[in-house]
Amino acid sequence: MKLPRADGSLAEYTPTLREPLPVYGTEPRSRVCFAAAHVVADPLADGDPTGPARLDWEATLAFRRHLWAHGLRVAEAMDTAQRGMGLDWAATQELIRRSVAEAVAVGGKLACGAGTDQLSGPATLAQVRAAYEEQLAFIEGEGAPVILMASRALAAAAEGPDDYRSVYGHLLAQASSPVILHWLGDMFDPLLAGYWGSRDLGEAADVVLDIIAAHTDKVDGIKVSLLDADKEIALRERLPDGVRMYTGDDFNYPSLIKSGSDALLGIFDAIAPVAAAAMHALDDGDEARYDALLAPTVPLSRHIFKTPTPYYKTGVVFLAYLNGHQDHFRMVGGLESGRSVVHLSELFVLADEAGLLREPDLATARMELVLELAGVS
Repeated sequence: MKLPRADGSLAEYTPTLREPLPVYGTEPRSRVCFAAAHVVADPLADGDPTGPARLDWEATLAFRRHLWAHGLRVAEAMDTAQRGMGLDWAATQELIRRSVAEAVAVGGKLACGAGTDQLSGPATLAQVRAAYEEQLAFIEGEGAPVILMASRALAAAAEGPDDYRSVYGHLLAQASSPVILHWLGDMFDPLLAGYWGSRDLGEAADVVLDIIAAHTDKVDGIKVSLLDADKEIALRERLPDGVRMYTGDDFNYPSLIKSGSDALLGIFDAIAPVAAAAMHALDDGDEARYDALLAPTVPLSRHIFKTPTPYYKTGVVFLAYLNGHQDHFRMVGGLESGRSVVHLSELFVLADEAGLLREPDLATARMELVLELAGVS
């Protein structure tokens, strides 16, 4: 196969056939690990990129069964599922209903994202709080734990740290069980710049720690996606006992997990078999195997999450297509166009080098279809 490169040339490439990794079927003991799961669009649904979203429910749920089979928990209806990038609140509710039912049926574990994305246009703090309350109540009503997602509407409406303290304090007081907080950096979503009331990450950390300290019994942990390992470790060391740090750092996850963070990662959607094997190696105290398994996934993850980072979803879904988890490369909102064919070609090579093409012949055939569609013969 010939793959296009950034300089306009074509390079020969043949993927490597490897023995598949085992399917563990049990959760790792030493860390709690969530994979933020993508959704599979219905490729034959009528409509356009403005929505509403239409999903292939069987393929979407089958992928969650794949993650559970590898011993990972599912972080449902998060930004990886295109919240704020095509997945509307009505479709999100149906996704949560179906995923919770599937989790009960197969014995999987999950937590679901509650946000404010049913709002349209500028909102007051009262409207933001009410939107959060609606989603929180819906998810708890379905019987699932909650991840309180960072809110664009709150970032726009808040005038300072006290507004975050007020809104989160109100929500945590209402929560019926501990939730996971969510700090998504502006590299993932520019509209979240200055979250917690400050663009200074140290000051922002002080605010979120104040919120956690005031409601420790209602906080299971906090997912941090800042792509700054030192900042995450500094925050982790200041968390109260019993409050988990869930790394969301898709650049530095191997070292952060090994040093003590749990995980809530979009890249675990793409690398589930390798991630599960690495976690079990960590359980066994085999750090050399842990490192050997995860090290080749880092260049892949850094490529998938490269700037503009919000379009990482395209790479995640493309890898699911290559691996036969869905029979098409179409996305909600037409987001399959979010990355170039050169980017996807490099992703193919990096996925192969990380041992993540489970059927190289299938992956090659599908890569060739994508290349042909792009005019690469």
